[in-house]
Amino acid sequence: MIKFAYTILYVSDVKRTAEFYSKAFDFEVRFIAPGDEYAELNSGTTTLSFAALPLANSNLKDGFQESDLKSKPFGIELGFTTVDVQASVDKALAAGATLLEEPKEKPWGQTVAYIRDLDGFLIEVCTPMD
Repeated sequence: MIKFAYTILYVSDVKRTAEFYSKAFDFEVRFIAPGDEYAELNSGTTTLSFAALPLANSNLKDGFQESDLKSKPFGIELGFTTVDVQASVDKALAAGATLLEEPKEKPWGQTVAYIRDLDGFLIEVCTPMD
């Protein structure tokens, strides 16, 4: 049996990013490796993790495309659900996030907003689908 265990974002500053997600979304920092090259957050059933760019580069011989706020976001997003999208977006913005799209109600009744984290990764903040 296979299980979706974690997502790892390759970031410029692991400790700063972990602190951002903790402040912005109240995720508890579970672990930061010595040297601040890797961190994990308690974020629900799937762990959200961060790896430093040099560590990530050492894992992939041909490298990878780095995320940053100067470029368009990748065609992938982290999705976080909440009953109060506006309050969650406001808290994330206060922690340093960048607003991409204000909260809007979708035709199916879900409220959805889009922000970017410190490294430019796309985050959807939305109400749960019932």
